[in-house]
Amino acid sequence: MTTPVRRTPFAKRRRYGFDLRSTALFFVFLAVLVSVLGLAARVAANAVERRPAWMFVLAAIAVASCLGLRRRWRLAGVARRTAAALDEAAREAAEVLEAPAVPTQRASAPATADTVAVAVAVDYDVLTPEEFEEAIAGLCERDGCTEVEVVGGAGDLGADVLAVTPDGRRVVVQCKHYGESHRVGSQDLQRFGGTCFTVHEADVAVLVCTSDFTAPAVEYAEQCGIVCVNRETLEAWTDGTGPRPWEAALECA
Repeated sequence: MTTPVRRTPFAKRRRYGFDLRSTALFFVFLAVLVSVLGLAARVAANAVERRPAWMFVLAAIAVASCLGLRRRWRLAGVARRTAAALDEAAREAAEVLEAPAVPTQRASAPATADTVAVAVAVDYDVLTPEEFEEAIAGLCERDGCTEVEVVGGAGDLGADVLAVTPDGRRVVVQCKHYGESHRVGSQDLQRFGGTCFTVHEADVAVLVCTSDFTAPAVEYAEQCGIVCVNRETLEAWTDGTGPRPWEAALECA
């Protein structure tokens, strides 16, 4: 009895058989790759032969390329952690630092005429000009003035703080936040004197500064009836050991 021969399916024979076309393409690709690498090596060798120093340059470039990819993400992570640490330190510093003290907070209700001045230590040098105006307004409110208003800014015509004294007089204050060596001159007084009475209708005109006044400025102020408050007088007003500017105006009258 003849046993039939079992034939292998065509698909399986093709799968495990030798593929001449694929093999040829592989060797062609391999030959091209070797040729390109050989050409690159030859060019590099010629360059190094002509300029030996380039060998170190090429080596450095290769090493840097390898290390650069490895360190790129590491450096990025370090930068992110550093930025986060700096941001956290800035927030902690902002919480620790306290705002400069001012004589008093702006009261919701005006003080009475019998208000007793409370001694407060204030470093006026660390205040900005705007904060200095607010500090002077706070002194006025502390000492019984009503209708206190900070109006300093562009177009203020010399008035920075407006207030009404306990006895009903209108006070117009100009604030000069100067350094210790920058004294208020007569020109500053003349500009203020030209508006404080005629424009702002002041009963008491006060120019308060963080430095001092020149002799001509003091002379002009005495002629026009302007109260000059220098650094020493301001500190006495602040801690309650000196007169209020509107009281000084009555003494000079």
